[in-house]
Amino acid sequence: MKALLYNMTPEQMVYVDKWNKEHPDDDLETTDDYLNAKTVEQAKGFDVASVMQVEDIDEEAVYQKLAEYGITHLALRSVGYNIINWDYVHKYNLLITNTPAYSPRAVAENALTSAMFLLRKWGKIFKNEQNLNFVREADLMSDEIYNKTVGIIGVGRIGSATAEIFHALGAKVIGNDLIENPANEAFLTYTDFDTVIKNADILTLHTPLDPSIVDMIGAKQFKEMKDSAILINQARGPLVNTQDLIEALKKHEIAGAGLDVLTEENDFFMHKFTSMDQLPKTYQELAKMDNVVVTPHSAYYTKTSVKNMIEHSMTDAKRVINGQKPVYPVEL
Repeated sequence: MKALLYNMTPEQMVYVDKWNKEHPDDDLETTDDYLNAKTVEQAKGFDVASVMQVEDIDEEAVYQKLAEYGITHLALRSVGYNIINWDYVHKYNLLITNTPAYSPRAVAENALTSAMFLLRKWGKIFKNEQNLNFVREADLMSDEIYNKTVGIIGVGRIGSATAEIFHALGAKVIGNDLIENPANEAFLTYTDFDTVIKNADILTLHTPLDPSIVDMIGAKQFKEMKDSAILINQARGPLVNTQDLIEALKKHEIAGAGLDVLTEENDFFMHKFTSMDQLPKTYQELAKMDNVVVTPHSAYYTKTSVKNMIEHSMTDAKRVINGQKPVYPVEL
């Protein structure tokens, strides 16, 4: 198997080298570039192309060129597949696979970390300490997790891991998903979307993104949530209307937000800046709030996850080349 892995990073490279060493018949080559119409020619001569990127692959030339090069498989080293143009996938008969199980627990643990940061009001505590104020003020009193109801929207692999962790800490966990998995009933109670929204003290999102659920959480939902509720979004930025979130926080319709993803993240995540003025206005507003914590799409970022992104995606690629069915096909 000869594969070209786009958007390679140093931490992934460790496991690419490991794969090449353990599979001498394979040749994994890498490029720092994202896959687009300008870089697709680098894939010529390879059996499979692999990507891990947040930039949309929406140019027809990419899919046309891959097909011309005889590449029938595009292997995503990530869970999300909203970067793909499915009209072109079908037109050029490409197979798409993803890596949905590289480490659900990594994202679940990040959701817990964000929730506890906000629940224990560390944002304001840190701000006070920066101002040399070490007084235990009345509004810094918090609650304990076992008194809370955690609501999960999207109870797939990541949502299930999240349910299990919060349940282990004593929280009541409720969830909503199109498919109700009986195996999760030890950790949560399934209910309808509106009931989750209205009853959650901590609302955490773990759904894939498709056009039908853009702005799934907006002004209406914020008004229905408890004013003491915390929103956690570890899934995709467009699930939440950012401007509506900002307004809800200003009006104290909810108590806080932990965001690993944002609608405008492509404009500044994974980049360095010299001035706050260079960043999107929405982020500038969120950054001023001590009841908001933002992480740069890094919930997945653990050693286990990075290793599995390479190993799972390349194992599927090898299966396809050998005429076997992939373990993680994506079909829309």
